[in-house]
Amino acid sequence: MPLPTPAQRKHLHTRKVAFTGYERDDGLFDVEGHLVDTKTYSFPNKDRTEIKAGEPIHNMRIRLTVDETMTVREVAVAIDDSPFNMCGNITPAFDVLSGMQIGPGWNRRVREKLGGVKGCTHLVEMLAPIATATYQTLYPALKRRRENLPEEERDKPSLIDGCHAMDSSGELVKERWPEYYVGGE
Repeated sequence: MPLPTPAQRKHLHTRKVAFTGYERDDGLFDVEGHLVDTKTYSFPNKDRTEIKAGEPIHNMRIRLTVDETMTVREVAVAIDDSPFNMCGNITPAFDVLSGMQIGPGWNRRVREKLGGVKGCTHLVEMLAPIATATYQTLYPALKRRRENLPEEERDKPSLIDGCHAMDSSGELVKERWPEYYVGGE
């Protein structure tokens, strides 16, 4: 369903963010984020002289290489366009993500390590949705691993009670995971 018709307005800014997940031949997974900001108008910029309409203000990429436990094994960061020449100097700071596991507390740990002057606002903002994109990328592998465990060793699927559709007292859980269904008959 589309949004309601908006009031008369003028387009000023576009931010495009995309996340793409890959399974590598070596058994690891790459999840990449790409952020591009553009304006519909040109404006002066001290470091770049002028940023023209439609030209990226920000054009940034981040890649996390993770294993099946969602532990970050490698980090790659690139800043192709930014409003300040010094922005690219912060990319090595993101190496602190190596060894961190994506899961509960991820966003808090990212802010502790890279928040404020320790990182880049835009790259740090991408690390919350890159975590969910990582989960989506690894879901088939995680599902296979869970199904290969003896039933008594299987944890409750993390999807349960994670959103409205996966309510443990709802029809979807009753159908897919009846052993975790808590609703009445």
